[in-house]
Amino acid sequence: MYRRIVLAGLACLLTLATAGTMRPAAAQSAKPVVFAAASLKNALDAVVAKWKTEGGSDATISYAASSTLAKQIEGGAPANMFISADLDWMDYLQKHDLIDVGSRLNLLGNNLVLIAPATSAKPISITQNFPLATVLGDGKLAMADPASVPAGKYGKAALTKLGVWASVEGKVAAAENVRAALLLVSRGEAPLGVVYQTDAAVEPGVKIVGTFPADSHPPIIYPMALIKNANPAAAKLAAFLQTPAAKTIFEAQGFSVLDKKQ
Repeated sequence: MYRRIVLAGLACLLTLATAGTMRPAAAQSAKPVVFAAASLKNALDAVVAKWKTEGGSDATISYAASSTLAKQIEGGAPANMFISADLDWMDYLQKHDLIDVGSRLNLLGNNLVLIAPATSAKPISITQNFPLATVLGDGKLAMADPASVPAGKYGKAALTKLGVWASVEGKVAAAENVRAALLLVSRGEAPLGVVYQTDAAVEPGVKIVGTFPADSHPPIIYPMALIKNANPAAAKLAAFLQTPAAKTIFEAQGFSVLDKKQ
């Protein structure tokens, strides 16, 4: 009986010891969880697919408005990497000591455009005080929420500088993210919308009718950073996002590659 008890105890200790040695390995092989701005979906999906063909692990990617993702990370969501569509929400996480500051860099750039349904698209000259309200008529201007979502904030900044925000503010259909605004226009539920150039490029249901002057809004910058204590796979993916292979894919999708440390 005593021998059985001793053997059982040893077996239990061996099991615990084995489990203890396996946990770090499991953690190291865990796939990265990436929180990324909605406008990155097509490009980032393609980049991760390329990474996998070159031996990288799978990745879980959550797409939404940068504001939503930043708040989720602040609330403890298990993200390993954050790619925002503006500097403000990355600054927000840095201020709250949630990112690895040494990993932060400005990865991509984009342009802001005005779109219309493909079946009714007519060029619009985007100049100071251009008659946007008149063109809209009784219709809505689809854009991401200008109060918090980067695409909406860029859009509001541009329309304000161009002197037309006051005339269209009451006509804005504020969407939860830029892809939702894109959908409103492609479905014909809004005659015009403000989105990124890269969004318009992937939706055949819309056409670009005008491009906002670059000096009408803050530069559109997508910063990237690892979340503190991110798993090693996330660091490897972050490194791959800066390779020539990733650059080719991003540029093919219409992004400009910045790849600059702050």
